[in-house]
Order: sequence, then C-alpha cells, then structure tokens
Amino acid sequence: MATSKKDPNKKPAPAQKPAKEAESKPAPAQKPTKEAESKLASLDRKRDDASKEVAVPGFADSIRLGEEGKGLFVRAAAVSVAALAIAAVMGSMQGDGFRRFSFVYLAAFGVVLAMNLGAVYWVTLQNLVNSNWSVVLRRLVEIFAMNAPLVFVLSLPIVIPAALGSGVVYDWADHAKVDADHLLHHKSPYLNPTFFFIRMVVYFGFWTLLARFFYRSSLRQDETAKADIPRTMQKVAGPAMIAFALTMTFAAIDFLMSVDAHWFSTIFGVYFFASAVLCIHATLSLFTMWLQSKGRLKTSVTIEHYHDLGKMLFAFTVFWAYVGFSQFMLIWYANLPEETYWYKERFAHGWGTWAWALLFCHFVIPFFFLLSRHIKRNKTTLAIGAVWMIAMVYLDMYWLVMPTIDETPNVGLMDVLCLVGLVSALVAGIAHRAQGVNLIPTKDPRLARSLAFENI
Repeated sequence: MATSKKDPNKKPAPAQKPAKEAESKPAPAQKPTKEAESKLASLDRKRDDASKEVAVPGFADSIRLGEEGKGLFVRAAAVSVAALAIAAVMGSMQGDGFRRFSFVYLAAFGVVLAMNLGAVYWVTLQNLVNSNWSVVLRRLVEIFAMNAPLVFVLSLPIVIPAALGSGVVYDWADHAKVDADHLLHHKSPYLNPTFFFIRMVVYFGFWTLLARFFYRSSLRQDETAKADIPRTMQKVAGPAMIAFALTMTFAAIDFLMSVDAHWFSTIFGVYFFASAVLCIHATLSLFTMWLQSKGRLKTSVTIEHYHDLGKMLFAFTVFWAYVGFSQFMLIWYANLPEETYWYKERFAHGWGTWAWALLFCHFVIPFFFLLSRHIKRNKTTLAIGAVWMIAMVYLDMYWLVMPTIDETPNVGLMDVLCLVGLVSALVAGIAHRAQGVNLIPTKDPRLARSLAFENI
C-alpha cells in the first residue's frame, strides 16, 4: 500500500472550536439610548439630591416615596373600586331603594370624614402653636389634609340624594314627611335640601382652601427657605381654627346628628371632634411605620415622635369618654322624653350590648393598654393600639347611625366592604399625592430641633 508523506514545512490547521462553545458566547450588550440614560440619571439625582435639600448638617435619610407610592396607589384604588362596586350591587339586591346601603355607607363615611378633618385640625394646630416636635411629621399630615376634595366626592352618594329631595337617609329632605311632621317643619329653615347642599359646598370648600394654603406654603418654603413663611402660616392658623371648629361642628350635625332630626345635642360636635383627633393620630402612626418599612424616614422619625403620637391617642381616648359621658349624663339627669328616646333606642335589644362594648373597648381596654410608656415607645404595640382605635371609631359611628334603621345590630359583608372601600380610596389619594414631594419640610427652620426631639 502506498503511504503519503507529510510536508515538514506545512503548518498544521488550527483546531476548530466545538459548535456548542461558539454558540454559548454571549452577544455584546446593547448600550442604553441617550434618552433612557437621561431618565435614569434624572431619577437617581432626584432620589440622591432630596436629602441634600435638608438644611441640617449630616442629614442623610430617604425622603421621597417614588415608585412605592405608585404601587400603593394602584393597589388601594383597585381595592376601593372593587369593594364599593360589590357593596353597591349588594345594596341594590336589598330591594329597599338603597336605603340600608345608604345608612351603612354613611357610617363608614363618618370614619373617613373624621380622618380627613383630623388632619386639617392637626396641621392648623401645629402652625398655631408654633410646634417644634411635630415638624418632621407635618408634611405627611399636610398630604392627608389635601384629600378634602376626594372626601367631598366620596360624600356625594349621601349629599346628592338629600339635595334632590330624597328621604332615603334624612327624613327632613322629603317634603311629604316635612309637611306631615310639625317638628320637621319647624326645623326646615335650616334642614332643607337646598341649604344642606350649600353648606356642604361651603364646608368642603373651606377645608380644601385651608389645607391647600398650608400645603403650598410649606412647599414654597422648601424652595425659597424664607423665614417669614412660618409666621404667615401661624397668623392664618388663629382665625382658621375658629372657622374650622364651626364648620366641623355643623358638618357633624348635618351628616350624623340629623339622621334623626327630632333629637339634638349641643355637645355632638365635640363628640365627633374626639373621634377625628383619634383617627389622625392612629392613621399618622400607621402610615409613618409603613414608610419606614419601605426605607423612608428611617432616622428622621424616632421613637420619641411615636411616643408623642401614643400620648395623644391615650389623651383623646379619655377625652372621648369624658365627652360621651357628659352628653349621656346631662340627658339622663334632665329626663326629657324628646331627648332620652335617642338613648333608649341605642340601649334596647342588641344595641345595649353594643353600647357596653363601646364603653369597654373604646375606653377601658385602650386606657389601660396605652397607659404604659413602654407600649407607646414600641412600634408593634403602638400599631396594635392605632388599628384598635380606628376600629372603635367605626363601631362608634355605626352605633350612632344604624339604630335608626335596624332594630337590632345586623352587621354583614356590605358593611365591611363600604368601610374597606372608603378607607382604601383615602389611602389611594394619600399615596398619589405623596409620590412627587419631599416627605418632610426640608427648609423649615425648626426641623433640626424636631429631628433631635426627646421626651422628658
């Protein structure tokens, strides 16, 4: 057999790489476009530079909500729409022309109204007394207060039927019932559909303008650092507090007390005020804790601030009990039939058990729970107290409204859905507004003292 000879001068051919190895080589990464790079850089600058705006040496905390706010808004809005839609469908199935749904909705709306009015009051008060400790929390409550227009929209299922002369909730709105009832006819110059709607516009218009003034003034100080802005806010807060007290009192009378227009109490507005202050301190505590769980305000808001929020929860738990007992004792002592029947309805059948539950769950239990300094300085136990008090405010609103239509307590899914839907709508409004602003007033001259605040 013939054999071929190898050429000694011929170089061997290079070994070929396996196909799999050649395929596994990653493709060169594509560079982001200039537009994308610009957007990313802008977001990074906003997040990183926000803390540099704070006029306190060494401050380094995250004070922008950003995408977390967008996510919370979407989730809360979806829950709100779904819950209220299901509740409305269940209300239509009752076959009573949405009567029971309207009462249930009003009881839940009382909680949302208390939360919003509590925020307007809180911001006005802190500016009025030139408070130092609360400066780091003030922007959050300013955001809460700015939801007054949203709360007005949420009130429309109650306001519009009454303004159109429907007696589904308020007997005084039905002309036929007014003509047949001497007492309703006597009160008709005040309790009538047209004047009711005008008052609603005045109430919510004033609360919106007041919240807007404090919010925009605070943002303007972030931009300009002018020292005269806090003084201007303080000057406005004085007369504004008087006007707020009047509008809140009459709103409580119009929305809640006039459900039974035959009954009256001169202390009812103060009773509702106690619930409003409880709601804002509970809501503020929970929202601040949520922010810190997302990495915001982790060093700005300290246990010292939570301690003060807990003190206010404790104080107004006592204040609510004091006002409630004062109202009851005066009516019981006078023993006038036109006044005592209202309590008789709320002490009869199952509502009597509800009243005793309010006494122990709204006062006795939280009194001893919040009494300890250690409870108020622990975020977990304070959160439990805050959730408990919001639930108690709802039970109170339910007890104020529902005995008018239900002889015995009849809590169902529709009741829960109305509460969840309305509170979720408020949370969505807060999250939407909080996305694009600093969560603390960065140029407030009192901020350093607020950051360093300590309880004695």
